[in-house]
Amino acid sequence: MEQIAIHPDNILNMARRVIEIEQAAISSLPTRLDQAFVEACRLMLACEGRVIVTGMGKSGHIGGKIAATLASTGTPSFFVHPGEASHGDLGMITGRDVVIALSNSGETAEMLAILPVIKRIGVPLLAMTGRPGSTLAESADVHLDVGVDREACPLNLAPTASTTATLVMGDALAVALLDARGFQPEDFALSHPGGSLGRRLLLHVRDVMHTGHSLPKVGPRQTVKQALLIMSSGGLGMTAVVDDEDRLIGLFTDGDLRRLLDRSDFDLDCPIERVMTPDPRHCSANVLAAEAMSIMERDQINGLLVVDEEKRLVGALNMHDLLRAGVA
Repeated sequence: MEQIAIHPDNILNMARRVIEIEQAAISSLPTRLDQAFVEACRLMLACEGRVIVTGMGKSGHIGGKIAATLASTGTPSFFVHPGEASHGDLGMITGRDVVIALSNSGETAEMLAILPVIKRIGVPLLAMTGRPGSTLAESADVHLDVGVDREACPLNLAPTASTTATLVMGDALAVALLDARGFQPEDFALSHPGGSLGRRLLLHVRDVMHTGHSLPKVGPRQTVKQALLIMSSGGLGMTAVVDDEDRLIGLFTDGDLRRLLDRSDFDLDCPIERVMTPDPRHCSANVLAAEAMSIMERDQINGLLVVDEEKRLVGALNMHDLLRAGVA
């Protein structure tokens, strides 16, 4: 096979040219946003069914991503291939849905073939094209202009800048809808239960904290020596100090022990209340584990105590617990 010569400067210059053209395509989009974008959001917010995204070729690939983004941010959505739609998949579309049709030319044959059925069903049609005067644009209830001056392809043929502009417009719709719905991290977590993202959004302190017999705690009048024994058995590098009703009043850690060893009056038999850290940082069992990690990182501590509404000790956890749970 003939070897192609590599010219680094030419390759880098072409790459920079592509990025600059696509950057320009995106930069022109904000100036075109008008009442049509607002109406598109209104149609989708009022949708009682699902948002159906359809597109052919490269537009279809972009459509699949837009549908996935909408679905993961609170707008139920899925992609329908326009070619398959003509052979039965149009049955997926109901009058309660909204259709988003993508076509740079606005004249894609497979798209135009299903237009009469979409109109007969009476489903609202949102078109995203690069030609406002195209058949698809003029047939739509709402049209969003995603046209570009030229493709990044040096032949001005391969869909590049146009697909980037369409993708960005789809993201703008998804995020505008997310904001309008008051979508929260907890809502996002429901559609992202897997992987590290799901763990960060779904895992609560109560799911990873130590409780019961594994919870290290001592009374204020117990000695440092007794506290050290409790700390060693707990394996958390700390022990809580609680009153007779289990309310948190202090904390003693490995760090406190090291500082105590440097003192000339070090005494293993002194009451722990004399050397503990009073009113230590704590949290509720209902906060996200990711929030607990943020507290530890911000305050540069390795452990955190967990209390209820009455400040009674209910749990404890350290950084290792969060790392094992995959919160980082």
